Amino acid sequence: MIKEVLVVEGKMDVVAINKAVEADCIITEGFNLKPQALKNIAEAEKKRGIIILTDPDSAGERIRLYLSRRFPHAKHAFIPVKDATANNDIGVEQAKPEAIRKALEKVRTLDWEPGNAFTGADLIMNGLSGSPEAAQRRAKAGELLGLGFANAKTFLKRLNHYGVTREEFDAAMEKLAEEEQQ
Repeated sequence: MIKEVLVVEGKMDVVAINKAVEADCIITEGFNLKPQALKNIAEAEKKRGIIILTDPDSAGERIRLYLSRRFPHAKHAFIPVKDATANNDIGVEQAKPEAIRKALEKVRTLDWEPGNAFTGADLIMNGLSGSPEAAQRRAKAGELLGLGFANAKTFLKRLNHYGVTREEFDAAMEKLAEEEQQ
């Protein structure tokens, strides 16, 4: 049983989560956050904590950003795009139980006072920006680090906001290089 309450977008997300883990969920109904849903999220955050698990698409990211601002102590879990895509659709409800469990094992907390350990140069030197395969490498790095997929600017922001250490980053880059050699 997961202690925190998961905040998801829809009813089918809850169905997928229940196949993976035992957890309580609050549904946002997409971006139509009703006052009662926000009240329920606020209560859950106070009593048990919350984990935001939105779809890895632009709408999901907008919801995550809105909720992050409103609930700054929320934790975040990201399902990689490749693991949340099926039947020409993308979302938590498309993810297999193992992908959901992996995302919940790599929960991150947003730090509103971001570090500045990483710069654009780190992304360029590691092929995460400015190269033809950069998007693919960011997707894999995001999966390894539990940050999800993002464009270079957002990925850099996540590196600095979600408490990724230099050691974690270097280990992920080594693992990425090893996988590419195979």
